[in-house]
Amino acid sequence: MNNQEIKLSLPNGFLLGAASSAHQVEGNNKNSDWWMYEEMGKLPKSGKACDHYNRFEEDFALAKQIGLNAMRISIEWSRIEPAEGKWSVSELEHYKKVLRKLKDLGMTRMVTLHHFTLPRWLADRGGMATREGAAAFGRFAWFLAQNLKSEVDLWVTINEPEIYAGMGYRFGIWPPFKKSLPGFLKVIGNLIRAHKAAYRAIKEVNPDAKVGVAKNSVYMEPYRNKWTDKQAVKIANFFANHYFFEKIRKQLDFIGLNYYFYERLRLDLKSGFQRVKPSEEEARSDMGWRTHPEGIYYLLRALRKYNKPVYVTENGIANASDDMRKRFIAEHLYWAKKAIDFGVDVRGYFYWSLTDTYEWHDGFGPKFGLVEVDFETQERRVRESARVFKEITVNF
Repeated sequence: MNNQEIKLSLPNGFLLGAASSAHQVEGNNKNSDWWMYEEMGKLPKSGKACDHYNRFEEDFALAKQIGLNAMRISIEWSRIEPAEGKWSVSELEHYKKVLRKLKDLGMTRMVTLHHFTLPRWLADRGGMATREGAAAFGRFAWFLAQNLKSEVDLWVTINEPEIYAGMGYRFGIWPPFKKSLPGFLKVIGNLIRAHKAAYRAIKEVNPDAKVGVAKNSVYMEPYRNKWTDKQAVKIANFFANHYFFEKIRKQLDFIGLNYYFYERLRLDLKSGFQRVKPSEEEARSDMGWRTHPEGIYYLLRALRKYNKPVYVTENGIANASDDMRKRFIAEHLYWAKKAIDFGVDVRGYFYWSLTDTYEWHDGFGPKFGLVEVDFETQERRVRESARVFKEITVNF
């Protein structure tokens, strides 16, 4: 793809945005389970992170300067409800200022309610491994809907439920560091309940609210042209990419697609089920993740069956040298436009992330940002690749 081909013409009102989450950028998120485990030495310390809590005006001004017309942020539950049933008026007012700043800049506001972290008090009681956790999340959603009302344009209940459940309860890499297949499945069930509870709560307050979920999906292909490999892809695709949507399809106003991963699968008697490792020639990010822009086209096409608007709620690359990011964004948008031309109702694209962030158990190493951050001085510098957004035409 050459530079001339970057100039895509996107539909009327198409959102070009960036995404972030509270714990990864705000700093000093002291009432959360993540902070608790950081203090215990089980996770890298997030500290001030990007100090976005105090610098959100500067960061949003940079987003506008880059050419973005939308932001996806999260509201930190543990700030709003630091103790069960005790709501923080000062933190609520802080988030109102954040959302109003975006509105003043003419930016659409997509807000996520659960982006991997929990209040400590809830984590201490079993978190999302309990039905009480799902009910508490519904109450939290109701409180925000009641108090934020028109300050939110698009509501995302849960970010990447299967990643949260898998990393925390299947592989034991994230809080609460459990390794149990039954536990993982139980949490998935409770996250389905949590989404439904939040959906009902928001709709009770505002029937016209637009509520969805952000789901990580993996583009998978058979390694060989064999029936076994094709069946492996078919089965894995359903459980990895569609099971959660199928369970909540009646409680969805839109679908959020997070796309980072491409896999080739094989299945035979000798080796069993395998993910085939990437070849040396394949383009990979600093984290070793394969880049496969065409995959977003096929994932978007597969979502058409739900007959819902779709937003690419995350898509990004860790690339400290910034030599791959511009092409990465341009090619993914090119294939997203192909999906639109095919008939998929794609309404927006949010790059992950606006700034470099605290990348969970990987700490501050991976550099995803359109804006580089010096975490010692908190100085911001817009990366050259961010120019890509001003080279794309959005029709209004």
